[in-house]
Amino acid sequence: MPKKIFIWEAHPAPASFSAALADAYAAGASSQGAEIRRMALSDMTFEPRFEGYHHPAPDLEPDLLQWQDAIAWADHLFVVHPYWWGAMPATAKAVLDRALISGFGFKYHKGGLGWDKLLTGKTADVIITSDTPPLIDTLVYGRPGRRVIRNQVLKFCGITPRHVLQFGPIKTSTAERRSRWLSRAETLGRHAA
Repeated sequence: MPKKIFIWEAHPAPASFSAALADAYAAGASSQGAEIRRMALSDMTFEPRFEGYHHPAPDLEPDLLQWQDAIAWADHLFVVHPYWWGAMPATAKAVLDRALISGFGFKYHKGGLGWDKLLTGKTADVIITSDTPPLIDTLVYGRPGRRVIRNQVLKFCGITPRHVLQFGPIKTSTAERRSRWLSRAETLGRHAA
């Protein structure tokens, strides 16, 4: 049975290196027979404001419902996003705030601090692009972007991270370096399938 892979290109601009990495990953996965669903943040329309779990949540817009449906359908996720101010872009984070909610990604227990992980059995790969060199991000900042997506998003919901990589610096990268990163993304896609 073919692997079902959801690719989320979580960059707010339509023409980005993140899009190229998503294309490469999709090509690798498709070459091994995987079924692919794909969404681009730049095409999604929704209200980004989130007032917290103690306020009545507005109904999810069609794009957020489609995003949830793709995650529920998938065996494996691939997320690619840029690294801005130590995290994913605000609009990408807004998708998580609005759609990766209690009852879908997790469910808090009535009493205490525990929760149920509702997306167990799924795996994920993540590529983060940055102008901060990954070694500097690790040594100076403690790699916050990689830690958050791995531990406080994926693992929190029961998704097993396979690879959480950071490619950079993008700003000063050569065509040859970008080509190697694209090749790595394609290889990850093949292995995911």
